[in-house]
Amino acid sequence: MYQPVEMDDWENSTPAEQGLDPDLVLTLYSEADSLSNIYSLLIVKNNYLVAERYFNNTTVSNSFKIASVTKSYVSALTGIAIRENILSDLDQKMVAFFPEYDWESMDPRKSDITIRQILQMRSGYPWEEFDGYYDELWSSYNNWLPLVLEFPLTNEPGTQFGYSNLTSHIMGIIISRAAKTTLLDFANTYLCDPLNINLILWNHDALGYYYGSGDMYFTSRDLAKFGNLYLNNGSYNSTQIIPGEWITESLKEYSTNLYNNQLGSYFRDIGYGYLWWSAKAGKYSFNFAWGHGGQSIIIIQDWDMVIVTTANPLDHESGESAWIKTRKIIDLVGKYISSIP
Repeated sequence: MYQPVEMDDWENSTPAEQGLDPDLVLTLYSEADSLSNIYSLLIVKNNYLVAERYFNNTTVSNSFKIASVTKSYVSALTGIAIRENILSDLDQKMVAFFPEYDWESMDPRKSDITIRQILQMRSGYPWEEFDGYYDELWSSYNNWLPLVLEFPLTNEPGTQFGYSNLTSHIMGIIISRAAKTTLLDFANTYLCDPLNINLILWNHDALGYYYGSGDMYFTSRDLAKFGNLYLNNGSYNSTQIIPGEWITESLKEYSTNLYNNQLGSYFRDIGYGYLWWSAKAGKYSFNFAWGHGGQSIIIIQDWDMVIVTTANPLDHESGESAWIKTRKIIDLVGKYISSIP
């Protein structure tokens, strides 16, 4: 029902051997089996892969489009760029990386936006889905860079949360320009290769900038490795891939009470760090990377556990119909976490 496939990239175990109730895990997978949009569900406990199953004609060899889970990878790459002195600190100004633009003729508040505010989704740029810029953003998908000038600020930088795909993409461009290489090459050199994971595909715009907001493709097992890296304070096989202090800082809550403090039936106390979400379900607090359609990497530090889901990314589908499908996967995992004693 959920026994992991025997491969050499993970050490396998069972839920019971790692302290999980196998009946609760069985219930989780039985309920997942009824969902038409889920592709995979994996559980890692104590550094062991203890449960794994693929659904709806997918297999362990498939790679999946992880949508906005990509943003949490960009968060990791930012911390690495600071360690490598490619970026000096989080208070560097966004405008410093785009000297081709006449910022003085723009809204002067844009000149004050920092990398920190971009990572916190507190830059002042629109929350596209709710502020009326969603259609304009996606109709310009081949090149979002001009929108950094065109989109108005909807609040003062640093004062309010506003989920921005545009500024996440800008963060990726900042890293690329500072490192003088593509974001893909930077990710492979400093994250994927040391972690022994394969970045199967990453879409880019017409200018060659890889989308910092989404569109990475990984296998589910490699997603689990990334999540487990955070449980191990950024270390893998005795190599410090992500600075431990960066993990601590990036998983803090800088915004709280988001989505009216409720996401689906079980996730509550919704917060945001540096391109990572946070929530509680049952007795447990956790951080999670989250992407459209139901992609997620959930890190439960107190339980030394990672849960990964992939799903139909629902390309070109938004609004209530997309949320209904996405919520089913959020509730699936939230119900399970709530059931853990």
